[in-house]
Amino acid sequence: MNDTLRLGRIGGVRVGVNWTVLVIFALITYGLAGEQLPHTYKGLPPLFYALGGLLTATVFLASLLAHELAHAIVARRNGLTVTGITLWLLGGVARYEGEPATPGAEVRIAGSGPLVSVLLAAAFGTASAVLLLTGVDGMVSGCVTWLALINALLAAFNVIPAAPLDGGRLVHALLWRMSGDRLKATLQTTQVGRAFGWVTMLTGFYIAMWSAEGLWLTLVGWFLITAAGLEAGQARVRARLDGIPIRRIMTPDPFTVPSSMPVAEFLREMLPRHRHSAYPVVDEGVVHGVVTTERIRREPPETPVGTLVEDAERTAAETPLTELLARLARERLLVFDGDRLVGIVTPHDLTRELEHLAREVPGFPVR
Repeated sequence: MNDTLRLGRIGGVRVGVNWTVLVIFALITYGLAGEQLPHTYKGLPPLFYALGGLLTATVFLASLLAHELAHAIVARRNGLTVTGITLWLLGGVARYEGEPATPGAEVRIAGSGPLVSVLLAAAFGTASAVLLLTGVDGMVSGCVTWLALINALLAAFNVIPAAPLDGGRLVHALLWRMSGDRLKATLQTTQVGRAFGWVTMLTGFYIAMWSAEGLWLTLVGWFLITAAGLEAGQARVRARLDGIPIRRIMTPDPFTVPSSMPVAEFLREMLPRHRHSAYPVVDEGVVHGVVTTERIRREPPETPVGTLVEDAERTAAETPLTELLARLARERLLVFDGDRLVGIVTPHDLTRELEHLAREVPGFPVR
């Protein structure tokens, strides 16, 4: 799920929202301001209901963000690189590079989100009780009570033992610890996730015959089926690539260009002979980065390629491919043996390797 709007960074973690958040935000606001609050607390000015619904929906989204931030912060403390958080229609997702190294790390990461939701439910519940005890028995206490209940439901839903929910990851950690086989544990939990998704979706279809609320269950079921299938495929990919070094898929001894070379010379001398998408820029053994053919084509002929250099991540030639999958899906890597540049790897190289494995192993997932 991609970001539509980036909100900035919290605790060093990039946070964004998908456009579908507007849907859930609008539905919650309307449900509270247009129906629930006026029905329960009669006689107040319409502006009060609108503000109550708007503020409550905003705090709910902040609660979702707190849930995902807990995952991200604990993941980072357990050695994973957190690439960002995206809030969307059905909640949120925290993205990491790599996987937990041990079942214990997975338990800590998966359990942190529901724990935060439980703590928020307890905090809002306590605040609601205090308001009632002090005689504030009105719309404010009702909104706070709603936030307590919704956070409790969020925690309960996420601990359902089906992948890719947090509960599925907790079960995965247990099965992994018992069997010692990460792939087997993943396939077992994703099967449960798909089964639960089908039950949820069919239940939603049935309820939708009488109530529009069934559409939500249908959507949740579809999400669980899809996500569980993707997770199973990714696990098979990682298992097949386990032990393969980045050296195997790199383009060895890449053609390099000096930073002083003009664009016109590059287009005349380099491009017709090599036709790569990117070239390392090197001067006297010093690697400055890469320059892409796409960028060069847009520049004036006299421009030195050194002014068009883009940063590129570096890695050692023997680094396991499985440690770099997330980075390779979106960027180029320069491969070094000690201080010597020995290769370059692009997302296309990864795709080519996956296609090669797909020909070797029938049913192997490329995506």
